Amino acid sequence: MDMQLATRRAFISGSTQGIGYAIAKGLLREGVSVVINGRTQDRVENAIRTLESEVPGGNVSGIAADFRDPAEVQRLVTSLGPVDILVNNVGLFEVKPFADLSDDDWSDYFDVNLMSGVRLSRALLPGMLDTGWGRIIFISSESGVNIPADMIHYGVCKAGMLAMGNGLAKLTRGTGVTVNTILGGPTYSDGVAETVERIAEIQQPAPDELKAAIIGGNQTTLLQRFIEPDEIANLATFLASPLSSATNGAAVRADGGVLTTML
Repeated sequence: MDMQLATRRAFISGSTQGIGYAIAKGLLREGVSVVINGRTQDRVENAIRTLESEVPGGNVSGIAADFRDPAEVQRLVTSLGPVDILVNNVGLFEVKPFADLSDDDWSDYFDVNLMSGVRLSRALLPGMLDTGWGRIIFISSESGVNIPADMIHYGVCKAGMLAMGNGLAKLTRGTGVTVNTILGGPTYSDGVAETVERIAEIQQPAPDELKAAIIGGNQTTLLQRFIEPDEIANLATFLASPLSSATNGAAVRADGGVLTTML
């Protein structure tokens, strides 16, 4: 299917690995000019080389910036230029007891997981409204609906993404701009894989056995396996396209059936 994206330009935060990288690859395959992002220039350059090998002829560039630092975000925005598609994906992920979370921990999570989308959307939405077309996509999580007790900080930020996407969509009334949020389920991203491997080293089961045990312990999953990053990317590519023009202000699930409520 032709997603009608060949003339578009996209920026994806936190896209040197995992879901962000998969979205970059998916958009490149549709002919989108993609700007990726990571914390360091080395990570960005390595990801660019890999994407160029996986999508020959793809137009990919990158900008390094740490979203903990508003000054670096401002530098990124200043150098970025006009963007048709913004994917707010960057995020921190950590299992940590609520009682052990300091104010600094909360600040880091809000800066990276929520304020990154605020700052990027504030900078790029006006240009989309001026041209009459654009897409903003937030990569949230089922944890933003069903807040996990051992990751309350993460869930609160993901809930904030849902509210942010819904509110911003109301500013696009009557235009060709849409703002939507993807509710991803348990996804075997690079960060999750690294966590599983670390736990496996300590507890001694094979990583594949531990991976199966983790998802097997989820009582509500209908998929019965981890979601692959490319499966989230497929939905993001559709939402980025003109074909999704009637979807705006929505929280669209790619959760593997983990959430049990109808809405």
